[in-house]
Amino acid sequence: MAAGDQYVQGARVWIPDCVEVWRVAEITRDYKEGDTVLHLCLEDGSALAYPIEFQLPPLCNPDCLSDADDLVALSYLHEPAVLHSLRRRFLEANAIYTYCGIILVAINPYKPLPIYEEEVIYAYSGHEMGDMDPHIFALAEEAYKQMVRFGKNQSLIISGESGAGKTVSAKYAMRYFTTVGGCLGDSSMEEKVLASSPVMEAFGNARTTRNDNSSRFGKYIKIGFSQACVTGATIKTYLLEKSRVTFQAKAERNYHIFYQLCASATLPELQGLGLHGAESFHYTCQGQCTAPQSTTDAADLDSTRHAFSLLGVPEADQLELFNILAAILHLGNIVVRGRDRRGDGCFVEPADEALGLFCALLGIEASQVMHWLCHRKLVTAGETYLKPLSRQQALNSRDALAKHMYGQVFRWMVSRVNCALRSLEGHHTSIGILDIYGFEMFELNSFEQFCINYANEKLQQLFNLHVFKLEQEEYVTEEIPWVFVDFCDNQPCIELIEGRLGILDLLNEECKMPQGSDGSWAQKLYQIHLGSSHFQKPKRPTDAFVVCHFAGKVEYQCDGFVEKNRDAVPEELVGLLRASKSTLLTEIFLEEGDGPVSLQSRRSSGPRMAGRPSRRSLPSSQKSKRSISSQFKVSLNKLMEMLSSTTSHYIRCIKPNDGKQPFVFDSRRAVEQLRACGVLETIRISASGYPSRWTYQEFLERYRALVSREELMGTQEKQICSLALERLLQDPSKYQCGKNKVFFRAGQVAYLEDLRYRRLRAACTLLQRHLRGWLARRRFGRTRAAAVCLQRHARGMLARRFTRMLRRTRAAVVLQKTLRMVLARRSYLRMHQAVITIQAFARGMFARRLYQQMVRHQKAVVIQAAVRGWLARTRYAHLRRTVIYLQCCYRRVQACRELRRLRVEARSVEHYKQLHKGMEIKVIQLQCRLDEQAQEKQRLVEQLLQLNAAHAEEVQRLQAEMQRLREDAAHDIQVQQLQERLAELERHSMKSCLGQEVEELRQHLAEVEAMKVQLGEERDALIQRISEQSQDLEEQHQRAARESQGLLQELEEERARYQSLVQEYTRLEQGYENLRDEVAFHRQSTLRRSPSSESFLGSESSYLSSMSTAPSRDGSDQQAEASGDAGGGLEERWQPVPEGLHPQPSSVGQDPFEKAYLLLLGQLNAANEELARTREELRRTKAPMEQEERKPLDFLKRRHIAEMLGLGRSPEKVDDDLKHAYDAELAQKLEKQERTTLKLQKQLRIYVEQIQELTGKREAIGPAQELAASAMVLSQSQAMLAWRMEDEGRIIKAVITDYKPQRSPGMLPDLPAYILFLCFRHADHCCDELRARSLLDAAINAIKRVMKKHSDDFDMVALWLANTCRLLNCLHQYSQDKSYCQGNTVRQNKHRLQNVDPQSSCRSLGALAVQLYQQLIRTAEKHLKPMIVAAMLESEPIQGLSSSCPPGHHRSSAAPAHTLPELLQQLGSFRAVLDRHGLAPSVGHQALRQLLFLISGTTLNYLLLRKDTCSWSRGIQLRYNISQLEQWLRAEGLHQSGAREVLEPLVQAAQLLQVKKVTEEDAAALCSLCTVLSPQQVVKILRAYTPAVGLEERISPSFISSVEKQLQDQYGGRPSQLLVDTSHLFPVHLPFVASPLHLDELRIPDALDLAFLVPL
Repeated sequence: MAAGDQYVQGARVWIPDCVEVWRVAEITRDYKEGDTVLHLCLEDGSALAYPIEFQLPPLCNPDCLSDADDLVALSYLHEPAVLHSLRRRFLEANAIYTYCGIILVAINPYKPLPIYEEEVIYAYSGHEMGDMDPHIFALAEEAYKQMVRFGKNQSLIISGESGAGKTVSAKYAMRYFTTVGGCLGDSSMEEKVLASSPVMEAFGNARTTRNDNSSRFGKYIKIGFSQACVTGATIKTYLLEKSRVTFQAKAERNYHIFYQLCASATLPELQGLGLHGAESFHYTCQGQCTAPQSTTDAADLDSTRHAFSLLGVPEADQLELFNILAAILHLGNIVVRGRDRRGDGCFVEPADEALGLFCALLGIEASQVMHWLCHRKLVTAGETYLKPLSRQQALNSRDALAKHMYGQVFRWMVSRVNCALRSLEGHHTSIGILDIYGFEMFELNSFEQFCINYANEKLQQLFNLHVFKLEQEEYVTEEIPWVFVDFCDNQPCIELIEGRLGILDLLNEECKMPQGSDGSWAQKLYQIHLGSSHFQKPKRPTDAFVVCHFAGKVEYQCDGFVEKNRDAVPEELVGLLRASKSTLLTEIFLEEGDGPVSLQSRRSSGPRMAGRPSRRSLPSSQKSKRSISSQFKVSLNKLMEMLSSTTSHYIRCIKPNDGKQPFVFDSRRAVEQLRACGVLETIRISASGYPSRWTYQEFLERYRALVSREELMGTQEKQICSLALERLLQDPSKYQCGKNKVFFRAGQVAYLEDLRYRRLRAACTLLQRHLRGWLARRRFGRTRAAAVCLQRHARGMLARRFTRMLRRTRAAVVLQKTLRMVLARRSYLRMHQAVITIQAFARGMFARRLYQQMVRHQKAVVIQAAVRGWLARTRYAHLRRTVIYLQCCYRRVQACRELRRLRVEARSVEHYKQLHKGMEIKVIQLQCRLDEQAQEKQRLVEQLLQLNAAHAEEVQRLQAEMQRLREDAAHDIQVQQLQERLAELERHSMKSCLGQEVEELRQHLAEVEAMKVQLGEERDALIQRISEQSQDLEEQHQRAARESQGLLQELEEERARYQSLVQEYTRLEQGYENLRDEVAFHRQSTLRRSPSSESFLGSESSYLSSMSTAPSRDGSDQQAEASGDAGGGLEERWQPVPEGLHPQPSSVGQDPFEKAYLLLLGQLNAANEELARTREELRRTKAPMEQEERKPLDFLKRRHIAEMLGLGRSPEKVDDDLKHAYDAELAQKLEKQERTTLKLQKQLRIYVEQIQELTGKREAIGPAQELAASAMVLSQSQAMLAWRMEDEGRIIKAVITDYKPQRSPGMLPDLPAYILFLCFRHADHCCDELRARSLLDAAINAIKRVMKKHSDDFDMVALWLANTCRLLNCLHQYSQDKSYCQGNTVRQNKHRLQNVDPQSSCRSLGALAVQLYQQLIRTAEKHLKPMIVAAMLESEPIQGLSSSCPPGHHRSSAAPAHTLPELLQQLGSFRAVLDRHGLAPSVGHQALRQLLFLISGTTLNYLLLRKDTCSWSRGIQLRYNISQLEQWLRAEGLHQSGAREVLEPLVQAAQLLQVKKVTEEDAAALCSLCTVLSPQQVVKILRAYTPAVGLEERISPSFISSVEKQLQDQYGGRPSQLLVDTSHLFPVHLPFVASPLHLDELRIPDALDLAFLVPL
């Protein structure tokens, strides 16, 4: 096929453009050989006649290839295709990484992206380079994998312009290696390696116009590995830009460390440095950009100092280093003044503040500095004399000293970093990261740019050779005939620079000349190299030259080359610094390998000094001093040798725009960098051969539609592909068939894609034609059948209609006949009825008239009788009303009297008692008082009777005397007086007695009235109080319900924090084990721990596990409080064992790692105590709430009783009864509580006496009689195993360490738990709490050791998790806590624990159970992780969809390692193991829910990281796999366990891949669909979505922007993450499950070798 045949109508080509570099145009007329113009149509619709001068414009690739992960996979390999692919991936898919053969192209997004988390690192770890989307982690994993597999050193070469992201890429690569490789020996090596970055950035990075954090030096970081683990690192630096210390261009800054010090000048430790704002120093204010970042600079200094501390630099050395840096700043502020206008001399003021600070900080003499800043010592043949310097020369000398000082500080800093990163054991292999400056081409290019471009020339040469070598190896491996490809070899350019009499050679020679200058050097260059093809002289008459580099022509200004290459420093000033009082400064300058170069050779007055032998008097350092270019050339050659000995991996960083705007692509700037970094050269080399390479399987899967039936008859894939290509391409030079792959020339894949598209289009057309014919025939058949059916129904309808007409005619005749007859008969009958009606009405009228006359007469008679009767009744009624009124008046008077009498009675006590029956007690009191008053009244009556009797006697006596006096006539007057006196006495006595009685009665009545009023007020208050209390109780009930919900939520959070603490404890314990192994590794001897340390460790674990998931009961706290002083000795038994009881390890000879372990344990204990206090506060908060919840029930209960007892009583009486009943109930409870307290105190005293007696007996009898004594105590007990303390190790060994359930297949899976509990019951029966706790602590430690040994055995972990839960449930079930004993039988209640409190043991076992559950999940994850991606994403249960994967995407041709049935089988085996070991179903449900969360999260993460999986066909496959998982859950009965919900994100992701994604309605529906996925995940899937070629349209960027905006509005700006944290563990809840087994029915098999245990 000729090249011109592809330029047909409809084809698209690239044409040059001055703005976008390249733009797309469509051919409107077929091109024919010999045409001079090509007729095109631009994107805006305008026509263009493109002239064809030398070659046709490049063709565009198909859309399916334009976003390929690897640019080499493009069918047409040229500059516009590469540029378009990068721009499309960067702007539409936000993909910043793209492969280009062996190069990883990284475009700086200028925006933080969530693709560097630790989950992403582990996602790329272990995968091949083409399995995942392009990423720097993929390239780092490839280097790491090759190093581990082949044991060969690797290197990552990162290059690019300033601001392209080289430093960040290097940091991410270092982070990947330290994370994946881990550390061996020194656990802090990873932190040290990462801490080197902020230190190097502070001293070597600065702000430029192109980058805020530009590296002004090159570095090569060599990370050492031993056994695939990081052991250390080494940093080598190249060409530090020292000129930046003394000069910065506008909008640029000095090195970061100076601004960090100035921003932190107010710190106490830095106040003595004399620092101020950066704008006050000459060396930091020239760029005029110091203020905006002051806050960030202060924070960066803290990071720098922290990094220094991690690297082992003491605080004193740091402060001394800051002194030197501050001295450099003050050196720049020293003012040098000229002595006269001619400038022959200069001086420095002695009172110069900057000079004083400089000398004070460095500890040198100010007078010496003043003298040697302004003078130079010249040595001639026979004498030495001083030469004064001009002001400009003195300023140059000052700046040279500052640059030299900073260079030495930087060198010392690098050496200290290397010392900290150096490993004592060394390393076997290494991975180097070269972060070096890219090709630079500015308006003014000087010595630095020349050295940088020289280094890039060398690297480009190495790169070209490497690419050429890889291409050749590929062809040789596939046995393809290799034809030498002429690539751009830059060896002539390198020879021009570094060859004999080259640019550097001439520069060094010029530096040796006493009067060497830039102008003379430039003239030498013109004379020697002007005829070279890579050297040119600019047209302008300036001292400059042009070098034709591989990336373009660069013009260099010769000004400053000689001075910068010499790098001369005044020897006298350097000598002053070496004699400084600062030890660090002395150390820095003593470490200098090359002595300073004196300026005398170029400052002397005559050229005669250059060749005289008297130069032997010059310092030897000058003779050995090498120029900067020579040093750089040597170091560069060493670097090239090092890189050549390693396997190189290239990262080219691209700066998309100069404005640092996120996701803005400037095509012109990108093309310049692509040309400079060698990407286009790689494309050119690949395009010259066979760039497109497909395996035979991939080719058949993709282009099976182009293969004929005869060709498919072949037996081998290679044969089929060869026959098909021979027919399709016809030209054998366009392709080559290798051993495993088929190779295509550029453009052939696009041609095959076009053929495939046409074939599929023709097939679709054929299918549509046949389908439309079949549909038309089916439609005609249905229409014909419908017409016949309609005709049949129409004819039948017409026949039925005619028949109906005949029937209606005959019926009409019959109806007419009948109707006429009916009408005639009706007329006759109507007339007959009218005559009869008239007669009847006439006769009735006459009869009614006669009747009315008789009625009127009768009514007149009745009226007369009624009127007469009414008159008589009226008179009678009037008379009756009068009599009744009189009676009413009289009765009203009587009623008023009766009312007053009743009112008086109503005020009496008896009536009040009848009305207020509810007040019995007070009424009884009143009754008692009334009785007392009645008695008093009776007593007064008796006194009155006595007085009356006495009075009567007196009257009788007086009467007798009067009688006697009457007889005596002389006594008449006396008798009269006596009678008057008697009458007076009678009146006085009667009046006084009656008045006193009435007064007392009035007082009593007043008191009764007052009491009545008071009782009424109390009744009203009580009623109001009851109503208020009822309202308060309702509010409290609602508040209690809300608080109970909050407490439940806090309990869940507390459980999650507790389990995280348990996990942290496990990590710390593992850290202790690592420390102990590390001690053994260093000292080559095993650390022997005494039994005391073992018990100490056990106590620590017991103390940790004191945080149980179940809160403690209040009963034990009440008993402990009620025991008082009598039970004080026993209260200690109910507390955790004090740390003082454990023998502490001896501090003598204690290892520092052991101290570190104890320190970690102390920190953990503090965390445990804090958690315990939190739980206690929660329990105390919950107790009052429970009481408040019980109050409404008690109130209703009392109210119900009161209603039953007070039936028929008044409300006041009922309320009073309730009050007194409540008081009585409280009094009864208080009395009962006191009796219980006394009883418990007595019981505690008995227990104390029994313990003392038992302790005395044990001390008296020997060890041989101990078991018999125990048996005697246990004679009344059942279901326990008697054992001695020395048997503890044998029990643990038989039941845990050596336990194998396979010995007795029929025994219980949780038999060890029952055996341990039976032994615990024996210790409880013996009141030996220490022995019981020791047994459980030993069991816990033994289980931990077994789990550490069998950490990867899922069966073993499940076994001991089930046994731990069973032992924990037994301790709960047989404890004294009644809440756990409700389901026990009578026999089980007899076996309850009596003496030992198992709460602390339950907490320890609860913590152990949580650890075992977490280890169970981790073990299952290890088995599942290798299967998830292959089973969920790579397996294809629905065949025929894989061919829809577009070309250019890396996809493994091998079959998936695992399938979905294997994954389901593994899940089923996990569930079977959990069921076999008798684990609670809820625990199994939680475990499977966690595992399904792992499956869902891992699958979703890989879906987000692999572009080839984001397609419609993959969505169908994924949805089918999810349905299989859901079906398995339903079959296993787990659909209600919450496992289905964790699959919802994956379900929505699969649906997202299948829904329509075109219109705004689709965007709204998509947002409503994705309720679980985060906005970042949805946008990432949409950007990575790959449409089916010819079937779907590409998702437009506007649609993605619309979806992103709607999702942000929907989520409200909440933070979201891209990847799922698969390491997250849901809080586990271990339920209480009572054992149905009776302990006395337990049988222990003989295979366990437990004959020494005596069953009782």
